[in-house]
Amino acid sequence: MGWFTESGYWLSRLVFLRALAAIYAIAFLAAALQFRALIGEHGMLPVPRFVRRVPFRGSPSLFHWAYSDRLFAGVAWGGAVLSAAVVAGAADAVPLWASMLMWAAMWALYLSIVNVGQTWYGFGWESLLLETGTLAVLLGNAHTAPPVPVLWLLRWLLFRLEFGAGLIKMRGDRCWRDLTCLYYHHETQPMPGPLSWFFHHLPRPLHRVETAANHVAQLVLPVLLFTPQPIASWAACFMIVTQLWLVASGNFAWLNWLTIVIAVPAVDGARAARVLGLPRPPVLAAAPGWYEGLVLAATAGVLVLSWWPARNLFTRGQIMNYSFNRLHLVNAYGAFGSITRVRMEVAVEGTADTEITAGTVWREYGFKGKPGPPGRLPRQWAPYHLRLDWLMWFAALSPGYAEPWFLPFVARLLAGDRATLKLLRHNPFPGRPPVRVRARLYRYRFTSWRQLRTTGQWWERTLVREYLPPVGLDGVAHLVRP
Repeated sequence: MGWFTESGYWLSRLVFLRALAAIYAIAFLAAALQFRALIGEHGMLPVPRFVRRVPFRGSPSLFHWAYSDRLFAGVAWGGAVLSAAVVAGAADAVPLWASMLMWAAMWALYLSIVNVGQTWYGFGWESLLLETGTLAVLLGNAHTAPPVPVLWLLRWLLFRLEFGAGLIKMRGDRCWRDLTCLYYHHETQPMPGPLSWFFHHLPRPLHRVETAANHVAQLVLPVLLFTPQPIASWAACFMIVTQLWLVASGNFAWLNWLTIVIAVPAVDGARAARVLGLPRPPVLAAAPGWYEGLVLAATAGVLVLSWWPARNLFTRGQIMNYSFNRLHLVNAYGAFGSITRVRMEVAVEGTADTEITAGTVWREYGFKGKPGPPGRLPRQWAPYHLRLDWLMWFAALSPGYAEPWFLPFVARLLAGDRATLKLLRHNPFPGRPPVRVRARLYRYRFTSWRQLRTTGQWWERTLVREYLPPVGLDGVAHLVRP
């Protein structure tokens, strides 16, 4: 196919694009179902207030021109429908230029959401999805073979993602260097999954093997991505296996799944097709001249923008999960440079009593994903992202993380806001809102095997201190208004 395209990667591209579109669909769905309480007109951090304060050039988004909850819902649901259509093959059923426009539209719509999402969208996997989405625009469809420059850019992205995460660990918490971080991590990670209790109780020597394997996956295998096949394919496959281990052990939204998707184009599709017994790919047309020019220009642009994240990798003061431009085009990544040894959780409670006494009955709100009642097994939510539950983990680490949104959240509980209550698993006040709400900080530990057998409880918790004293609507009513 020449120097520009490589037909042997047709299967890898097919899997990559369909899976990426599925992640886009999940991201848009999460935005559609959660935005009203988080960033809607009457949300905790309203978009209208944000765009009045931050100009378009500081955070490009179509919502700078107009905003309403109906428009936001249209963007989110429209993005979900478009993504689902691409999963079903719509982008392969249209000409190349139309396919590229579909991918560009998904990127622009999600960028518009992320850039007004504020704290709720301050996660590294938002930038990762957007950067991956820009490369998908250039990868073509079934009408032409995958362009070699974009295949290499995807490997460069995977290298930065994994190698950056590996370096931030080795430069950070000492437990990564002495192989003890996973003594704690399965218990203290932001949102444990249904198997996290069992992972935590693996023998400690196996935890050390887990940690060492993580270093191999993040510091050795990324380098092998730039070696000839089949070595690069085997490196990508081993990275996929390590990501599946992380999928099983916790809930990290779509981070692990997206990493798996990005690793797929490094796999030799022709070899994989032979192993799977798939038919030979169809004869693909030569790439149009305009397409070659666009890909080469974009590749040059990515290489220029790569200076900042590349320099960051080899800087002692390495930063992680940082975008060097407002379009999230070429970013710095990393995760868990330090590990929390003790798990803290904020429990939010309400009461119908007008006067607080020693006999006041407090009833606890239930969250969908974060630990709550000790007898409730953590659920599997990833790749879906529960934004409130994730921020509650940060709130337990330090009240500073909760400063912009926690009191508005409490105010909406006191007002009985329906959109906010939909973010929760259990509302203990279905008839009328509580008169007072308070928050308490607990230390959580996984129970032992014996405790689980005798009590049926997955957690034990100990009260640490008051997090928020009882407050009524009269004290926070102003926070309900946008």
